[in-house]
Amino acid sequence: MCGIVGAVASTDIVSVLLQGLQRLEYRGYDSCGLALHLGAPVDGALPPGGGLWRARSTARVAELATQVQGKRGATGIAHTRWATHGAPTPANAHPHVSHGPGAPGAGRPPRVALVHNGIIENHDELRAELQARGYAFESQTDTEVIAHLIDSLYDGDLAEAVRRAAQRLQGAYAIAVLHHDEPQRLVGARAGSPLVLGVGAAADGAPTPLFLASDALALTGVAERFVFLAEGDVIDVQLGRWRILDAGGRPLPEDARPVRTLELGSQDVTLGPYRHYMQKEIFEQPRALADTLEGVEGIVPELFDDHGIRSRAAWRVFADIDRVLIVACGTSHYAGCVARYWLEAIAGVPTVVEIASEYRYRTSVADPRTLVVGVSQSGETADTLAALRHAQALGMRQTLAICNVATSAMVRECELAYVTRAGVEIGVASTKAFTTQLAALFLLTLVLAQAKGRLSPEDEARHLRALRHLPAALQAVLALEPQVIRWAEDFAAKEHALFLGRGPHYPIALEGALKLKEISYIHAEGYPAGELKHGPLALVTGAMPVVTVAPNDALLEKLKSNMQEVRARGGVLYVLADADTRIVSGEGLHVIRMPEHYGDLSPILHVAPLQLLAYHTACLRGTDVDKPRNLAKSVTVE
Repeated sequence: MCGIVGAVASTDIVSVLLQGLQRLEYRGYDSCGLALHLGAPVDGALPPGGGLWRARSTARVAELATQVQGKRGATGIAHTRWATHGAPTPANAHPHVSHGPGAPGAGRPPRVALVHNGIIENHDELRAELQARGYAFESQTDTEVIAHLIDSLYDGDLAEAVRRAAQRLQGAYAIAVLHHDEPQRLVGARAGSPLVLGVGAAADGAPTPLFLASDALALTGVAERFVFLAEGDVIDVQLGRWRILDAGGRPLPEDARPVRTLELGSQDVTLGPYRHYMQKEIFEQPRALADTLEGVEGIVPELFDDHGIRSRAAWRVFADIDRVLIVACGTSHYAGCVARYWLEAIAGVPTVVEIASEYRYRTSVADPRTLVVGVSQSGETADTLAALRHAQALGMRQTLAICNVATSAMVRECELAYVTRAGVEIGVASTKAFTTQLAALFLLTLVLAQAKGRLSPEDEARHLRALRHLPAALQAVLALEPQVIRWAEDFAAKEHALFLGRGPHYPIALEGALKLKEISYIHAEGYPAGELKHGPLALVTGAMPVVTVAPNDALLEKLKSNMQEVRARGGVLYVLADADTRIVSGEGLHVIRMPEHYGDLSPILHVAPLQLLAYHTACLRGTDVDKPRNLAKSVTVE
């Protein structure tokens, strides 16, 4: 969701802050802003004005850049906001400031400037306390409370004021704070929301530039070394040096939060020949799958020992579990739903898939012999992390992360991990992250089948051949794009659609419907085809397109009967059919024939045309494909 970028250097960092915000635009936002400390020297000279200076906008980062044109600063913070408390207005945009007690402004410069990701749950209580002490509020946000609270606690040491304020906050937060009296100091803190320190390259004789960000991607090109902060950390960043404090204010030893080198190649964040990032990422899926499966020579538990990041004993975990619980949100939840079919049919392991935001708020029966699997593109999804922690608190300690970010909180907190290698995914509507999650979950299925004595050498060899051929098979499916575009021309004029599937292709129907509604704003619903007679058939008319996923599997004949139910009510069918299903185009029946039947891995192939359908329909309707309204890429608040 929201994005944070901050910097302390000896040279101008305005362009770094703006470029960082632009790299975080994909996360979704409805306002943005920037604050500079004009009391910090820039290239040896002080900028005119002095003190804290702020600019905010409810337009894009490009408009913010026009406001700051000509400004120079060596210490600053910047933010993209996705509105929660308070509408997206300039007054509610970050950074927020505190002038101290009394009327806002009143000719006094701001003493504190702050940006914040997360939600403060006790903000009403803190607001009332601060108002009683004379602080006036200019916004409806929970964030402004933090700025005034830090000001009220400040006694010459910003890090100490932030640490003491953090002890009063309930909820989730990542913050970056400046103070008028300390021009070359930036203090951050995190609990429940990610925050990372970036270490830049120093010019000859100059202090090392240091950065804070909510996502390492924001620092592409300016930092290659990173320190990932842990829950409860307070970081004190000064010119050329930093220290990390624990909750008691004690500095942590340097090796407590090691510096990691990451290569953040710019090729992942450039569009190249594509019109949108979503289109680019759809066509990157064959490569993403090949990268995710690289090095898989056999089915062994060690595949889930976090790709060598840490030494683990996955074989012991897999031998000790009797069932699987998958927790995830959105598209990742649908990946888990597909995996349930695989895990129960191939591995014979009872599996439950829970929407993470619901799981921890209901009474459930814990089983310590359960493997709890968290699935998330970012590894920072607040609800999924909370669900994992809830399961652990119930005594289910054996946890596995399937995630696209090796340095994420989810990977760090789980006992085992499989890090997919989809690369940076910028489009809000997930595509390549979904298919690589499915590949990882299929590998998990095979490992558990082996652990339970249900995977013969012949079956292992067959599945490995299918996995190795998967990128080429998906490439052939993407070649169907011209046919999908013809479907999209019909869909662009519609306002409703149904998606049908059976078995493991039912979650693919759900995912297809989600993609269409996310980016084209067409109301779409996915159903198990067998449920048509139990309600959805009432919606079927000639104006309601019905998309059907029709692989040549054991449920094909049942599915054909469901299709006849649609046709008998005047419905128009759009069918993704395997070559040997004997389903042919006709009046009210449009068929795209898949290049080959792919057995258990068929869901990975069938989802790609549905992604393309949503994409091209959205293009024809003129929506903002990569940044759909009201949505954010990384949901880091509840």
